[in-house]
Amino acid sequence: MHSPKLDQYFSDMRETHLSELKEFLKIASISSLSEHKEDMQKGAEWLAENMKQAGLENVKIDATAGHPVVYADWLHAPGKPTVLMYGHYDVQPVDPLHLWETEPFEPTIRDEKLFARGASDDKGQVFMHVKAVEALLKNSGELPVNIKFLIEGEEEIGSPNLDAYVEENKEALAADIIVISDTGMQGPGQPAVCYGLRGLAGIQIDVKGAKGDLHSGLYGGGVQNALHAIVELLASFRDKEGTIQVDGFYENVRPLLDDEREAYKALGFDEEALKQELEVPALFGEPGFTHLERVWARPTLEVNGVFGGFSGEGIKTVLPNEAGAKITCRLVPDQDPDEIVAKLKAHVEAHKPQGVEVTVSEFDKGKPFITPYDHPAIQAAGASYEAVYNVPTAYVRGGGSIPIVASFDEILGLPVVLMGFGLSTENFHAPNEHFHLENFDKGLRVIGNYYEQLANFTPEQLKK
Repeated sequence: MHSPKLDQYFSDMRETHLSELKEFLKIASISSLSEHKEDMQKGAEWLAENMKQAGLENVKIDATAGHPVVYADWLHAPGKPTVLMYGHYDVQPVDPLHLWETEPFEPTIRDEKLFARGASDDKGQVFMHVKAVEALLKNSGELPVNIKFLIEGEEEIGSPNLDAYVEENKEALAADIIVISDTGMQGPGQPAVCYGLRGLAGIQIDVKGAKGDLHSGLYGGGVQNALHAIVELLASFRDKEGTIQVDGFYENVRPLLDDEREAYKALGFDEEALKQELEVPALFGEPGFTHLERVWARPTLEVNGVFGGFSGEGIKTVLPNEAGAKITCRLVPDQDPDEIVAKLKAHVEAHKPQGVEVTVSEFDKGKPFITPYDHPAIQAAGASYEAVYNVPTAYVRGGGSIPIVASFDEILGLPVVLMGFGLSTENFHAPNEHFHLENFDKGLRVIGNYYEQLANFTPEQLKK
């Protein structure tokens, strides 16, 4: 059961809290656009002030080489665990503007949904944690656990300065667990705790043949065509069933536990419904795995783009002299992005077609992360969801990548709990982003309950 006192507080303060959140959402804190630099500072200052009003201490705005980080804490629960809560106050650009039904920085409530850029990703969810702390302090005068907030302003541009900040402030950020609310639920009314994310390794392959495009009548059949070369090379990466053919690619993949496979099966995922939704005749992937297992717990190699030759109207009878492709791999524990890139390069060298030169460029990298799903902090999060939503919590992995999560795991060596309240239908990163107020209301109560649940553990019990 969640606390009746907290429940009453959130009910009494609902309109005040929504009014405050709207103020936060009015700030156009777009980290990727230089013309919004002042808005980024304004967003950090608004958040810092709201944290002070909530009762948090040692509130400060720390400069980085880019946009500032907001820090706050409350550390008066001796012997109790310390939670590091991470989130971000920056948002995505709003284009195309004409597709928004209301102005992106003029928050509007329609059908019990709050529409604004950042409503779900991630201002709304960060705000909920601040208000949960406020509620606990107002009702008890203290928190059940120690807490530190680390809210950055560069998540939407890849957190380029956060690793350095965390390294420099390692002692100040010391904690027992990290909590992040920047993910989603399994579906409406179906809470989920995400305990793992895939990593990422990206490359570009460039193929160079003759000094320029050649006439296909004069040279066809006698000189290598760069497009044929790239197609041949790309075809060597996977077999017809999708199993990756790169030597050693799977050698460090952590196998799924039987309990995990049973938990995924219990979700009752409808693969037929997915086929209809995507309008495809069949799903595809590694034999021996379900769709959820493939997208959550197995590595991938995908061609994201191929370029070269003539693609205009009509036909042009040439042998293209240049072609290329972009490839990304999603990685799972315990794969290392640097090792995977080295194996990809070795594969390209071993399968390089005759008559061309091939170069490989490295792009984005991010390590995978996993906190064992039976970890006490993960299970406590599930129990807090269940206390409010009154349905079993799903324990899931995410198919995507959040590089900073892996950085936290690596630099601070702490278990990471991803407990989000957004829905995949809420248009984050797209026009008409919104947040269902049902999950705002319930989420506040879940977070308050979770901090209380964590007080039942010693710091030693929460070690990874």
